[in-house]
Amino acid sequence: MNPEELLNEGSERNKPAADSPLISLERDLKYFNESIKEVAEEIINEGLSSYPIFIAHQHELSLGELILDRHDLNSEWSIHASTLEEFVQRDVIKPVLKERFVNSYKDPYQYMCVFVVVPEGANFVFFPYAK
Repeated sequence: MNPEELLNEGSERNKPAADSPLISLERDLKYFNESIKEVAEEIINEGLSSYPIFIAHQHELSLGELILDRHDLNSEWSIHASTLEEFVQRDVIKPVLKERFVNSYKDPYQYMCVFVVVPEGANFVFFPYAK
């Protein structure tokens, strides 16, 4: 999968959607919607961060805290919970880009901020919580 697919750019747009692992990610995010929203609200309400970030991956990852393990839940994606502060501390988001990230961050009560990690790269996606 090319990074352009994460952004819906380029000629890959004409490929059938079934080829994309993002279809299974969307399915998993919808299924775990309530659990992810609960964790986001807990992060905010406990004062840990105003910017919760969830990391979706299919491999081993040492960023954030594992909240949904794909092996235990028979799903395709594991989800870790993290924060903007950890992303800056771990240099995933450069300190000079922190303000730009904050300005583009969507309402955490309406959208989950998901950092999607695939072998070809990673990107942020804001996925709406189900009503």
